[in-house]
Amino acid sequence: MSEERGSSYPYVAIPDRGALRFPGGARLALVVTVNLEYWEESRPGQKEPMFPGGPATIPHALPGDVWDSANWTWREYGQRVGVWRLFEALDRLGIAPSCTCNGLMMRERRRVIDAAKERGWELVPHNWAQNDLLTYHAHEPAREREIIARTLDLYRQVVGRDACAWLSSAIRGTRRTPSYLKEFGLIAYCDYLNDDQPYLIQTDQGPIVCVPYSNDVNDFNMFARGSASTHDGVQMLRACFDQLYEEGATSGRLMNFGLHPHVIGQPHRISALREFLDYVKGFPDVWVTNREQIARWYLGVHERHIPSPHP
Repeated sequence: MSEERGSSYPYVAIPDRGALRFPGGARLALVVTVNLEYWEESRPGQKEPMFPGGPATIPHALPGDVWDSANWTWREYGQRVGVWRLFEALDRLGIAPSCTCNGLMMRERRRVIDAAKERGWELVPHNWAQNDLLTYHAHEPAREREIIARTLDLYRQVVGRDACAWLSSAIRGTRRTPSYLKEFGLIAYCDYLNDDQPYLIQTDQGPIVCVPYSNDVNDFNMFARGSASTHDGVQMLRACFDQLYEEGATSGRLMNFGLHPHVIGQPHRISALREFLDYVKGFPDVWVTNREQIARWYLGVHERHIPSPHP
């Protein structure tokens, strides 16, 4: 079955929109995203390499039915050590992040999920397994819907409430994904990379708020892929923040900083996070927020922001 077109959104250039005024007059909304991810060790009969979810620490690809001990344990470092270093840094800074979590992370690494819950941090479902992308099921709509439903069911059991937002693993959803999420009662979809402001996606179940992600302002692209030094990473983050903060004087901007505990949680990188967030705390009119808060707020103001698409 071919992939159906289950969602759409208009093209509206940013100069053609109404001014966006964040709560309290904030110029910039900052979302610090901590991705809590779990990869399957192997898949019986799979000869293609297991999707690595980013660059591998050892680049030689193994068949998917063979446990890749180096790359699996590299990522597990984030669960055993890196995430606790990251949590400690955020606690000291008084920053509440938005934590994404796979279904398997909720099942296999409950200790980490409970630590985020105890802090009152947002938890956002992030597929069942990090390596099983929704796009693998682009021609199997029933299978995609089942994966989403299973993840949301476990989320409800573990977190104790219904989910409000969704981020697909590897930011790979299908055209149907926003519609399924709206059907299940979610209000925010976060896979798209195409904006510095929230907007509405139209689905056959009704509208859902897009809270855009960033793959550029992301520890993987900065450090693991880009091999940036800690110093260079901080300079990049400050440059991004400064530009968005300046633009936000006339219409609010959103900055998302994506983090992975096995990347930013390494001892030689954690200072980049501390230095950047210390810098941000020196500015007024910054709304440190999460996806649910942005989506609920935007549902009340969207008609003034983007009244109609530009031809």
